[in-house]
Amino acid sequence: MLRFFVKKKLFVRILLGLAAIVFALGLFSLLVFNLTNSVREEHYWHDLLLPYYAFLSDNPSLVTSSSLPVGLVYSEFNGDLYSRNDRLRFQSGQMIVDLSSVSISSEMLISVSQSDELSRGEAQGVLSLVSERGGSQIFSFMAWLVKRNLENVMSQFDVNSSEFQLALEVLESEFELSIHPVSGEKSIDSAFILESLANFGFAKVQAEDEIALYLSLSTGEVYELMLSKVYSPVSYILVMFLAFCAIFSIALLAFSFFQGFDRRIRTIETAASRISRGELDARVTSAGEEDAISRLGVSFNSMADHIQRLMYVQKEMIHAVSHELRTPVARIRFGVQMIEDCQTPESVQKQVKGIDGDIQELDELIDEILTYARLEQGGPVLVFQQADVAAIVSQVVAEQRTGKPEIAIMAEFKEGSEVWKESDVEVRYIHRSLQNLVGNAKRYADSKVKVSCSFDSETCRIDVEDDGPGISEDQWESVFTPFARLDDSRTRSSGGYGLGLSIVRRILYWHGGQAFLGRSSMGGAKFSLVWPRKQST
Repeated sequence: MLRFFVKKKLFVRILLGLAAIVFALGLFSLLVFNLTNSVREEHYWHDLLLPYYAFLSDNPSLVTSSSLPVGLVYSEFNGDLYSRNDRLRFQSGQMIVDLSSVSISSEMLISVSQSDELSRGEAQGVLSLVSERGGSQIFSFMAWLVKRNLENVMSQFDVNSSEFQLALEVLESEFELSIHPVSGEKSIDSAFILESLANFGFAKVQAEDEIALYLSLSTGEVYELMLSKVYSPVSYILVMFLAFCAIFSIALLAFSFFQGFDRRIRTIETAASRISRGELDARVTSAGEEDAISRLGVSFNSMADHIQRLMYVQKEMIHAVSHELRTPVARIRFGVQMIEDCQTPESVQKQVKGIDGDIQELDELIDEILTYARLEQGGPVLVFQQADVAAIVSQVVAEQRTGKPEIAIMAEFKEGSEVWKESDVEVRYIHRSLQNLVGNAKRYADSKVKVSCSFDSETCRIDVEDDGPGISEDQWESVFTPFARLDDSRTRSSGGYGLGLSIVRRILYWHGGQAFLGRSSMGGAKFSLVWPRKQST
């Protein structure tokens, strides 16, 4: 599983990006939700309590002459206990609501008349109410104040009169609630409500979308108060806002990703356009191993390198072929002219034989050129099969021993190599490579050519050495260049066409290996072939 994610770096980046945006959106949503709900809840309690505080502010006698309910406290105003912002809010007639994790506190500045001997006029005081988080003291305060006013109205008007109904409507408007008597069909059958009425004089019942307060008056009557506002932590506006933020953020992430994706694709497109205009040195600069697009850039650069090399090889090959063909063609033309001047059949036969040799040389040259071109331009169709490399070496050595009996050609195998002599190769091409190397070594050796084989579980290595004059180190890479000859003394009978070693190197390239040159302990040149035993499929 880990290997899968390592290979799919682009997928991992998208996944991590989505995870990061979801995590960030979660934190953002949680922060916005908490902050918004804190403000919303503060406004809810403020709007709910404001009519009751305003009533007490308009009727300060209730604050001083009555016993206040539990939690409601009146105290003299001390401006040093409040911030400048709170003092300004007090002076503008606003309430201050403070929420904590366990309590709800509300405060309002009111003016109370003083008529004692020491001080007369109005004194400012703070009416404050501290309640538990559930708001039990708040609803007790609301029930207390409505109950006082309701009993006061009932003492002035008959409950069946129009004046009473009008006064009841005034109360409903002032406290922003609806008041209904509980009797007849609306009788109470809840044990909780009855017990709460008996113990506290009021009962609170909260449903999903409404809050009901039941008041037990001193006359024995029970009234139901329906509050107009119910706080809910879930706001459709807030949910829609957070959903919009989530959609916008994901869209922004997708846009940013695809912009980068498009920009990188355009980089490859620009490089391709430059190459199509003949700028063969154009490359993708952002290539790497990070993801699929980077790997595409690497592949594109590899393709561009190969195209540039092919164009160079093609140019050099055209130049070299034109040079190589000129000599045998000139000899053939000279031979034809000589035939016209021949007087005897023997001389004609001699010229024909020479022309035939030149044609054979042209045929061999064309075969070498085609072989090299096939290996150079995109790679041949190699059919790898498991073969005995040691047997191929022995066959080439046996074939090369003919022609120059004075040169000793031997094959040596490292001890234990026979176990690993089987390798995935294209037999025809490996045979061709060894044939070229051993043939070259035989051509320049003084007396001995040695073919050393070393096989193990991973690689195959074959070294071809001779005791000839060798090759200077500054020319080790040049010998693999097509049509290269190291000195002018090498004729076609001794030096070939300069393609043999280039073909050897390309054959090893397509086998996933390499061919290189070194110095032999015998004094001559040492050509080495190294390739993996198993070819990747």
